[in-house]
Amino acid sequence: MSRRTALSVLAAGAVAASLVLSGCTSSASTTPLPVTGSVPAAGTTPGTASGSTSGSTPGTTPGRPLRILVTNDDGVGAAGIDAVVEGLRALPDTEVVVVAPAANQSGTGGKTTGGTLTAASATTASGYRATAVTGFPADSVVWAIDQGGVADRPDLVVSGINIGQNIGPLSEISGTVGAARAAAARGIPALASSQGLGDPLDFPSGVKLVTEWVTSHRAALLAGTPTGTTPGAATVVSINIPTCPAGTLRALVEVPTATDAAGRDVSKSDCTTPFSSPKDDIDAFIHGYPSLSTLGQAAG
Repeated sequence: MSRRTALSVLAAGAVAASLVLSGCTSSASTTPLPVTGSVPAAGTTPGTASGSTSGSTPGTTPGRPLRILVTNDDGVGAAGIDAVVEGLRALPDTEVVVVAPAANQSGTGGKTTGGTLTAASATTASGYRATAVTGFPADSVVWAIDQGGVADRPDLVVSGINIGQNIGPLSEISGTVGAARAAAARGIPALASSQGLGDPLDFPSGVKLVTEWVTSHRAALLAGTPTGTTPGAATVVSINIPTCPAGTLRALVEVPTATDAAGRDVSKSDCTTPFSSPKDDIDAFIHGYPSLSTLGQAAG
């Protein structure tokens, strides 16, 4: 069943996890290469020596780069992860490492696979070096952090950009959010990012909001400033970006996550009709506002 069908069911007030497990509509377009032994460190473009940008850009601070681990639930070859990786790579003093599911794992929440995970060399759609993990989105974080998949502990995990909104109750079964929560449970701040459905998908707006958030929080991320209230856990921030069929995307608002659709149609956004003061992420999304919400540490 498509994500668009699941959203329609949610709007009618009958959300069922079985209807949204199909999640987004994209699938990985990269076939991982077989790997024997350890997987080379992800995050460098084939033929280059580093996956980071140097600190020569005016306004940056000397020191080590900001380390970002990027994952998703649509699969390593999906368009959304490709867009955000390219946007993050353009930031100064930033090292980007990509570890994502080998195939589409939308709607799998925070599920994990027991035992040693299988990983293979892969690339994003633009050819940036990555690692494809056979398993769920949260498994990508487990492989990277718990099983020594990446050489350096990241300062931030960015999950997405997901194809399809993860607002209200949808966030609880989202693999994008599940991967972010897995990072937070390991004390790593995480940003889950989701682009609302539409044709064409407005990835440029999504990338802009993600990179602006990273830039504004860079100092705190590098300093390892404690976040969250659970010992050992960090904050999960979720950004949902509408794709406006007409009109203009409105300003980012910070709102709580809705616990119920309450009869609202969460499948589309109206970016033209005047509306002010959205009360939650569904209210924001359906009226053309990108929303920023802080989520709980564990999926319900």
